[in-house]
Amino acid sequence: MSQKAIKLIECPRDAMQGIHDFIPTDLKAAYINLLLQVGFDTIDFGSFVSPKAIPQLTDTKEVLAQLDLSNTSSKLLAIVANLRGAENAMLFPEIDYVGFPFSISETFQQRNTNSTIQESLVTVEKMLELCDKNQKTAVVYLSMGFGNPYGDAYNTAIVEQWASELVKRGTKILSLSDTTGVSTPEKIKELMQLLLRSFPETEIGLHLHSTPETRKEKIEAAYHIGCRRFDSALKGFGGCPMAADDLTGNLATEELITYLQQQGETLKLNLDKWQEAMLLSSKVFQGM
Repeated sequence: MSQKAIKLIECPRDAMQGIHDFIPTDLKAAYINLLLQVGFDTIDFGSFVSPKAIPQLTDTKEVLAQLDLSNTSSKLLAIVANLRGAENAMLFPEIDYVGFPFSISETFQQRNTNSTIQESLVTVEKMLELCDKNQKTAVVYLSMGFGNPYGDAYNTAIVEQWASELVKRGTKILSLSDTTGVSTPEKIKELMQLLLRSFPETEIGLHLHSTPETRKEKIEAAYHIGCRRFDSALKGFGGCPMAADDLTGNLATEELITYLQQQGETLKLNLDKWQEAMLLSSKVFQGM
């Protein structure tokens, strides 16, 4: 069992964002309200991005208005892709965390946020200032953190270089992201060890995408090297619609919970509410 408490970040936003048929706002809110009662550290619930880019999440404000935060310890996280999105997120005191996907692949940064890496660095600086002024915390995702399919330069030193640039600017939480599911247990150990050692004052998390067969070995590698912040989604739904592969979804939360319990971790989760969320998910993710 670890000394540091585990932080579980449940990601219904990531699970829903690539689904073609629009999920009714009431159903999204009902599902997230159940997740809020489970006891996760954070719920990654929505995003303030262009409706053209992610039409599924155009109702983030409306979903937020229906969330019951009176009886939950979970915090809310919303994703943004530019400064305008960050400014919108600041308008809602209920939101604790604002996330930004900072890709270390130039091609993917353009595809995902319509900006260069250097322009995105400026966006992060401004977002950090906004978060400070509005009592929020930024979560910066090192997107394409395990490589990219575009032939852009990639190696461990590049990951460390950009992590260093982000930490220097005041990033408190970095989440190493495997956007296309190419990570291996060896690479997870190597990169997590490097980041945990190089940036001891920074909270380092993992946002892994994976095929079902490789989920457990990735969870195991991350846990044993010292990762204590995990992003996942119920049943492994989701993935990145900007880097599509139908088989590559999120880590499945139920597998993560089972694994961590086997390691003797006390997760303090309401498993009855979790089961209710599992049942409702078949309505939310029909046809998946």
